[in-house]
Amino acid sequence: MKISTLDIPGALIVDVEELSDERGFFARTFCRQEFAAHGLATSIAQSSISFNKLRGTLRGMHYQTKPHEEAKLVRCTKGVIYDVIIDLRNDSPTFKQWLSVELSADNHRGLYIPEGVAHGFLTLADDCEVLYQISEFFHPECASGVRWNDPAFGIHWPEKVCIISERDQRYADFIEGAS
Repeated sequence: MKISTLDIPGALIVDVEELSDERGFFARTFCRQEFAAHGLATSIAQSSISFNKLRGTLRGMHYQTKPHEEAKLVRCTKGVIYDVIIDLRNDSPTFKQWLSVELSADNHRGLYIPEGVAHGFLTLADDCEVLYQISEFFHPECASGVRWNDPAFGIHWPEKVCIISERDQRYADFIEGAS
């Protein structure tokens, strides 16, 4: 694996290093030793998948609050997504900043999202599947989010959002200190 830093502290790209032969390739997508060496969460409490039928589907921007904050390793295993994170850590030098990464089945990239950072994505193709490896169990009482189009963040989405859940549409405007 090749782990690269991003502009939001603690957010990383995890690229695979392919071992190829006539059959195709084999590659590690997670290694507890390498993650620990980079100071990342090494415990996986659960893995989940999200299947999205149509291009233009938006999921996000989600996170879990204390005491059950979660780190995630996200990978697109089918299709292509525009993956976005927002730093919601009040003490971070990149507080309220966002960044995006294209994840696809073809590039095999993973995005490591640290605790305190919201996550969401927009599908750029039909039939997208996204795999999550999550450091904490889901606690509904700690599930939260910020609105995908909140002017406090100014996220640029590359395509029209066609499908979004009612819950994701209803998040209130972001208020500093409330997250």
